[in-house]
Amino acid sequence: MSLYNYMKESWRNIGDNKILRQSRLIQWRREPVVLKVENPTRLDRARSLGYRAKKGFLIARVRLSRGGRKREKIRKGRRSKHFGRRKIVGKSYQWIAEERANKNFINLEVLNSYLLAKDGKNIWFEVILVDPERPEIKADHRINWINNPANRGRVFRGLTSAGRKSRGLLNKGIGAEKIRPSLASNQRRAK
Repeated sequence: MSLYNYMKESWRNIGDNKILRQSRLIQWRREPVVLKVENPTRLDRARSLGYRAKKGFLIARVRLSRGGRKREKIRKGRRSKHFGRRKIVGKSYQWIAEERANKNFINLEVLNSYLLAKDGKNIWFEVILVDPERPEIKADHRINWINNPANRGRVFRGLTSAGRKSRGLLNKGIGAEKIRPSLASNQRRAK
């Protein structure tokens, strides 16, 4: 087995460990919501998603608050229970974490992200961001596709892996006729 396979196995074993919760999660709760991190916490996962330890790549740890869906605000009636706030339902936590990371680092593009940890109140993701203007990125044939103008603001248009999954684009064939190119364009076409 390679080094990264051993790292993956050790992370799997540490996932249920209480030491992780007691030490790391307590510290992460006190940190800012979006935090630039020097090195990825899960190096094996980051590298499998395209991260390289070179200039132009950045890792951001994002904390989101978990919770169930709240019902949308009802216009009629004046009872207090009718005025619940509305949560974003059509997006996954991961997609929202990617968007928030990109709002903090506006000159970068989101490459991908992965789950770090979760507890009863919060969920943490690490987001891989790339600076498309750096010469190191432009010279690297594995990542210079991100310089294409079609990839500008890709996380806000649902073009990352988490966004495509939330939009249902991983499904193909029977039962997936209405999701391409998007649900909204399919509804416009039906009118």
